[in-house]
Amino acid sequence: MVIRGRGRGGMMGPGIRPGMMGRGGPLPPRPPPPFQLRPFVPKLSFDIFLCENAFPRVKPPNEDTAFTQALLKRNNDLSPTPAEQQSVLNLVTKIQTVLDGLIVSPGNFEACQIDEVRQVGSYKKGTMMTGHNVADIVCILKTLPTKEAVESLGTKVWEDLKKQDPNESKDTQMCLNERGFEISSSDASVKILVCPIHHNLKKLDPELHLDVKIVQSHLAAIRHSRWFEENAHHSSIKVLIRLLRDLRNRFEGFEPLSPWMMDLLSHYAIMNTPTRQALPINLAFRRCLQLLAAGLFMPGSAGIQDPCEQGNIRVHTAMTLEQQDVVCLTAQTLLRVLAHGGFKQILGFEGNSSIATSMSVWDGVVVSPLDKAYEKPLDMPDSGDMDQDCQDDMETGDN
Repeated sequence: MVIRGRGRGGMMGPGIRPGMMGRGGPLPPRPPPPFQLRPFVPKLSFDIFLCENAFPRVKPPNEDTAFTQALLKRNNDLSPTPAEQQSVLNLVTKIQTVLDGLIVSPGNFEACQIDEVRQVGSYKKGTMMTGHNVADIVCILKTLPTKEAVESLGTKVWEDLKKQDPNESKDTQMCLNERGFEISSSDASVKILVCPIHHNLKKLDPELHLDVKIVQSHLAAIRHSRWFEENAHHSSIKVLIRLLRDLRNRFEGFEPLSPWMMDLLSHYAIMNTPTRQALPINLAFRRCLQLLAAGLFMPGSAGIQDPCEQGNIRVHTAMTLEQQDVVCLTAQTLLRVLAHGGFKQILGFEGNSSIATSMSVWDGVVVSPLDKAYEKPLDMPDSGDMDQDCQDDMETGDN
């Protein structure tokens, strides 16, 4: 009797398939393959400045002299006066001197130990706006930032300031807040943002110390200022940042944009060109609205990668889906107004912010505001990678 079985090369007898038989009897069926999601491929928003060769112009572009002059005039109106800059500089210098003294020679002050002091925010970047004479300083502690230690540090700095110049320090006030403390005079203010050194973040207790998300945002502000100093020193970038922040202050639809988002957007609009040559301010301003209107900060978009964070984080993911939609539709409406010559209303020389939410007519052309394309389901929680207040760049003077 001949029994057919496995032969050379893995051949098996008739009716027998691999995996059916084993020493202990029939083998269990193979599990189905795991469900695989399609890989997420971010899409690039349409940008005419990166593909201008594929879309040749029918006629040469206009000079836009009036628009350029209006942008420069608006920037001049938004820039702080020399007196404002000097008042902030004087207060920052005094506080920096006191903090540096506590690092070198703390004396009998034992409430906390300071490791480093860094200037951050709009004052450090040169994008401060008139009427907001606020500077930001991050104070990094070697010890854990307990609420009592922050209060003691604020009191110490305030008392040393009064000792330096009793006459000029009569109007100086100190106020505690959730980020640290603020010292203000009659014409300037400095926010001292307290955080521990990086490897102490895991030791923070929410009942005893400052909130971990807040202190992480303080460390992020240092990275933002360092990156800005190395990569965004072009003067046109600072002008565009100031103009975008003015738009954010006047148009409600742009409120979700954080200072860091506007910094990166301004740098992208001016420097990201095929020739690596900086765009003029009139083209860069128009390009910002075009990018936002094309969905640069919408779900599925490649957006702008955060250069200061690991993991390919896109800066616009800090906004909720509703906020991303509102930013896009506001930019689309303002871009249509700009296309019909309404730059004076957009820059704030004429009219008001109602052009983004109400119908307007430009030389017989009706521009109607767009409706929202996204409505949040009733049972869906708020999205976003982190709280908007914590992912901002601490430039509260510009908000």
